[in-house]
Amino acid sequence: MPIVDLGKSSLRELNAALHELRPNTNETDWTVLNPNGEHSIAVGVDAPVTINIDGPVGYFCGGMNKQATIVIEGNAGQGVGENIMSGLIHVKGDASQNAGATGRGGLLIIDGNASSRCGISMKGVDIVVKGGIGHLSAFMGQTGSLVVFGEAGEALGDSLYEAHLYVRGPVASLGADCVEKKMRDEHRLELFELLKASDEANKVDVGEFRRYGSARKLYNFNIDNMDAY
Repeated sequence: MPIVDLGKSSLRELNAALHELRPNTNETDWTVLNPNGEHSIAVGVDAPVTINIDGPVGYFCGGMNKQATIVIEGNAGQGVGENIMSGLIHVKGDASQNAGATGRGGLLIIDGNASSRCGISMKGVDIVVKGGIGHLSAFMGQTGSLVVFGEAGEALGDSLYEAHLYVRGPVASLGADCVEKKMRDEHRLELFELLKASDEANKVDVGEFRRYGSARKLYNFNIDNMDAY
């Protein structure tokens, strides 16, 4: 089990070693000590390994992640899991703005709160936030799901496409073209699977959540509005 102490080794050396990993590696469990808020830790990993980071991280931790499981024992700065492709990123504290931005796949779990623009332009990632989220979260969300246990800030789902939003707490306001929608059986199942993946299925009731989605008016051409184009 490789142990890398960033108090003694450079971040460049750590990321270089992680980038050299192959799918059949036997170095499957990594521990990173003394991250001390460094930026871009474990960015671009493309191997089925587990990376435990023992402390808070700075910007873009786990960006472009593919296959890896990254566990952050602390808070995460801006853009954690940005453009994640697959795998799992688990933040055991709070996350700053733009968590999971442009994510194309995989699962991002945040045990605490997430700041503004959580899931902005999400393109397939699933995000579970066990606290609340800030304003403009899921802005221009295309596909994927955002689950929020707590409250959501202003302009939730502004300019939303087809992402699924599930919120248990109060919503300050909905963004343009975002509306509350009926929770059908397929949505209950999707939400239950995400709760199960985040170890909350036995603690949180699916029935406590409300679903939000696109009204599908912004991105469709409407002849009545021809003069505005």
